[in-house]
Amino acid sequence: MTKKSPVKFGTDGWRGIIADDFTFENVRAAAAAIAHYVLANEDATKGVCVGYDTRFGSPAFAAAVAEVLAGAGIPVQLADRITPTPALSYAVKHRGAAGGVMITSSHNPAQWNGVKYKAAYGGSGSPSIMAEIESMLGKPVPSAKAAKIEQVNFVPPYVEAIQEFVDLNLIAKSGFKLAIDCMYGAGAGILAGIFKKIGVDFVEIRANHDPLFPGINPEPIEPHIRMLQETVVVQKCDAGLVTDGDADRIGAADENGNFVDPHKIYAVILQWILERKQWPGDVTRAFNTTSMLDRIAARYGRKLHEHGIGFKFVCDLMLTEDILIGGEESGGIGIRKHLPERDGLLNALLLANIMAEEKKTLGQLVARVQQEYGEHQYGRIDLHIPDQQKNATIARAKAGVEEFAGMKVEKVETLDGIKFWLDNPEAKSKPNAAKTWLLLRASGTEPLLRIYSESCSKESVTRLLEAAREFALTS
Repeated sequence: MTKKSPVKFGTDGWRGIIADDFTFENVRAAAAAIAHYVLANEDATKGVCVGYDTRFGSPAFAAAVAEVLAGAGIPVQLADRITPTPALSYAVKHRGAAGGVMITSSHNPAQWNGVKYKAAYGGSGSPSIMAEIESMLGKPVPSAKAAKIEQVNFVPPYVEAIQEFVDLNLIAKSGFKLAIDCMYGAGAGILAGIFKKIGVDFVEIRANHDPLFPGINPEPIEPHIRMLQETVVVQKCDAGLVTDGDADRIGAADENGNFVDPHKIYAVILQWILERKQWPGDVTRAFNTTSMLDRIAARYGRKLHEHGIGFKFVCDLMLTEDILIGGEESGGIGIRKHLPERDGLLNALLLANIMAEEKKTLGQLVARVQQEYGEHQYGRIDLHIPDQQKNATIARAKAGVEEFAGMKVEKVETLDGIKFWLDNPEAKSKPNAAKTWLLLRASGTEPLLRIYSESCSKESVTRLLEAAREFALTS
């Protein structure tokens, strides 16, 4: 009889608090479920790649995963050093492996760690794959003649690949100075190494290995990027580029130290690809991502697909549709020509490439898309509240809400969470203004309620987020 497992796979694998639910026992249970999946659905003789990030215990947890897989008769290529998640995904695809396992909790606080599964195509496991793996949790560890565990450096081939994807000569000649914030994560030294090789002026911060992530969560958003913002101003840089704990997400600061959110980064990259590269294919975006992308896609005659929250939905579409690029609110942007996977380091290089080609600072690039497609401002708050209160908030929202911050609810969508489209009087006075919406979404794995909003001004976004906070806290 299969017993219930404490492990639960969410939008991007399983995450837990170290020594609470993220224990060696549970990590081995997750590895056993992955082993069952690989043995049932893939050519297990191709082996599985296993990587890890800078978090506390990550190398030891990765070794435990490797031992379970090898004990099930599956050969393992185990990282011999800290590895960015996109480098692990690249290794899976280009080594022809049966799959990959990454020990990381991405952007979560220091007390968390996690397990991500990467499928044979080099990207997040699709929803159907993750559901099948989860269904195998609690089954006994498969036993077979032990396979070999080989230690491998996955990083150099990946670095070579992302360098070939951009015009390094153009970046080298741009004369721009760039700040790099590694957030104590797995991306440390990679962009710096590339820029040093080609002679780009740069300054790198928070590149030391510190699993405590002192003072921050390794998530490339405010307030955690404040040090980058200050560095850009003090060091007179033309942009600041930041990757999260496992380097698959991107954030940025412009030359004045202003935060450039992932929505605007995606918009800048999308417009450049459609205008300059003219690569074929459709565009995807998550339910909580800016509608500016819809306007850009429409301008260039590209179909836009909206999907649930989590990069696995992007990846799933990339495998079934003609998708050029896809992304999500949290800074995960993937380009199919590279991998069906988000890649913060590649996107940082792309921003440097775009700045060089357009001869504009990052702030000037953002101003241009805002001017062409209308002002789109975005905000998000994370409420760490008990599950009972979180669920009560969602129940009240589903029951019906007439207004938020004095703005009448015009329609409601429930693709992933509850999104309220609002009648914002301010938008009527602005040409080409962004439509106003507010989204409430409960985490399926944490006592957490996320609140998102987009509107035509920072002020109206702030009012909506605060109104939604009050709504949640009075549930």
